[in-house]
Amino acid sequence: MAVGLQDLSANRRLLGGLLVNLLASICVVFINKWIYVHYGFPNMTLTLLHFVATWLGLFVCQKMDVFAPKSLQPQKVVWLSLSFCGFVVFTNLSLQSNSVGSYQLAKAMTTPAIIVLQTTCYHKSFSTRTKLTLVPITVGVVLNSMYDISFNVAGMTFATLGVMVTSLYQVWVGSKQQELQVNSMQLLYYQAPMSCVFLGAVVPWFEPLSGDGGLLGPWSLPVLVMVMLSCVVAFLVNLSIYWIIGNTSAVTYNMFGHFKFCITLIGGYLLFQDPLSFNQVLGMLCTLAGILSYTHLKLTEQEAGPSRLAQRP
Repeated sequence: MAVGLQDLSANRRLLGGLLVNLLASICVVFINKWIYVHYGFPNMTLTLLHFVATWLGLFVCQKMDVFAPKSLQPQKVVWLSLSFCGFVVFTNLSLQSNSVGSYQLAKAMTTPAIIVLQTTCYHKSFSTRTKLTLVPITVGVVLNSMYDISFNVAGMTFATLGVMVTSLYQVWVGSKQQELQVNSMQLLYYQAPMSCVFLGAVVPWFEPLSGDGGLLGPWSLPVLVMVMLSCVVAFLVNLSIYWIIGNTSAVTYNMFGHFKFCITLIGGYLLFQDPLSFNQVLGMLCTLAGILSYTHLKLTEQEAGPSRLAQRP
């Protein structure tokens, strides 16, 4: 009976973590888009507030013994922190300038970009089947962009820069965790405050601090509430991702990610009434097929790896 109660409690915690991540991941996209479209809140300033909220949230988690910080030399994470600033800023600028659907599909190009980066700069090899799964992803994104009525040069530029910097950041995160022997939360605990300093030094050069449109400007109460809600949700996204990865299988995490991908696409067009053509739908389906194929192939390779090792004498 005690074991059954423990299993039930564990399942409830898992379901709760998945639900938090689902709601937070989808809400942070829609809340940020709403803030940009209806209130015109400065983009980089909102990103800076997200960084501050993330660091404060991690500080509280550390005090509650959720994780144990590890002492790191600042110079070891400087470039990682700079890339962290870049990928969040450019991703949010992409969300501000593009429709939610185009923004979400552009993020799918991170996978091909990472493979290109690892192949050219880190001399890592990938199977032909893996490379072929990138074809429908790329074709789907291009097809959506060609028929996106709200297509604009600025949005495409920010989306491209966002994909490039995000890919670089994700590759560096993996290598830094191995190099420094830390987990994601321990690394983010040092990244977040350093990123706050870097971005805080840059924001005044691009966005006003006071007056209309500035951080200290005369914002109404609804705007401030939405901004605070955005900060809290952004922190919950980071925290729940780490929790899910540590408590589920790779299959669960990846399939759950595809579910969020579909809901975000559908919700974006329903909530913001962005025009959607038939060719864009084909592009989305093509991209999703490529993502599913890539994930299935990588999971099969991961499962086959240990099996081959086990069969060796």
